[in-house]
Amino acid sequence: MTQPLKDILVLDFSTLLPGPMATLMLSEAGAEVIKFERPGTGEDARLTAPKIDGESIGFAVLNHGKRSVAIDLKSKGAMNVLRPLLEKADVLVEQFRPGVMDRLGLGYEAVREINPGLIYCSITGYGQTGPKASTAGHDLNYVGDSGILSLSRGPDAQPTIPFGLVADIGGGTYPAVVNILLALIARQASGQGTHLDIAMSEGAFAFAYWAHAEAVIAGQNIESGHSRLTGGLARYRLYTAADGRQIAVGALEEKFWQSFCDVIGLPQELRDDWSDPNASVAEVTRRLSDQPSTHWESLLAAADCCCSVVKTPAEAAADPHFIARGVFARKLNISGQEVPALPLPIAPEFRAPAGSAGRAAALGEDNTRFGQNLRKTE
Repeated sequence: MTQPLKDILVLDFSTLLPGPMATLMLSEAGAEVIKFERPGTGEDARLTAPKIDGESIGFAVLNHGKRSVAIDLKSKGAMNVLRPLLEKADVLVEQFRPGVMDRLGLGYEAVREINPGLIYCSITGYGQTGPKASTAGHDLNYVGDSGILSLSRGPDAQPTIPFGLVADIGGGTYPAVVNILLALIARQASGQGTHLDIAMSEGAFAFAYWAHAEAVIAGQNIESGHSRLTGGLARYRLYTAADGRQIAVGALEEKFWQSFCDVIGLPQELRDDWSDPNASVAEVTRRLSDQPSTHWESLLAAADCCCSVVKTPAEAAADPHFIARGVFARKLNISGQEVPALPLPIAPEFRAPAGSAGRAAALGEDNTRFGQNLRKTE
């Protein structure tokens, strides 16, 4: 099947995570992505560890398959160099604070004069408008401001940091990709582009839809760790086995919960974990801690009750199920060494065959490809 974005040109002015992952997804679906970086060092992610022979693994994971152009956006000739690319581009992704692209002469209104059909995607923490628009922040701030961090913050003595970058990826990357694709479809009818205002803090709200229903609409108070989805019930919690490994009990439905209770021999009087959650939790904790995870794993798998041993990232990558589905089959070339590429939620039929390993371009590798004048702005 022809890749759906094979004729799409994307100009990527973003750095670090949300924007680069979004443009990586577009690239995997066939788009040509040109990444613009400052001369000399490139974006900060190129400097981060771990590395293979001096090449940042994290940078390569998010930026392979893209072209690299080193350009000083503040230089006098930058706009003249960029203009031919702006004229034919389909998508522009930027991740500066509001107003920065305007000061560079690359704001949406200025670029729209050059290319009315351009889809211009701005990714920020708090959006292009509002009292917090120019406020600095990172994922932890965004999930804190969206209220979802309060739902399961852990004990006061050792607060729990979220395991995943929910706002960066879930509130930034995914909404950016979804809305870029929607804008491309809309442009087919209107011929006009648009300015997409993606705010990571706002995108995080959807990840706790149940909290919206309970706290915002119903007006209920949700204490940290006391909801049915954050450990408030014995049937949906993490427990520690005798060997220190954790067991994820997700037996929400009654049939799964009863099957789990049968496996561990939980007394009937404690199976109603709604009536006395603390007592049920205490007994489940005691019983699971009596045996190592290897004892429970086969029993829980046979019961098919939504309970499993928590795996490390390395164990997950070696899981026969993921291997059978080819989740880690795509390879990435970092300094001549082939490693597994990051799994992305792009359907296989929309991607190029998993053949030769892709790589991240060296800083400024494609300058000459897009014109000799680029040398004046390096």
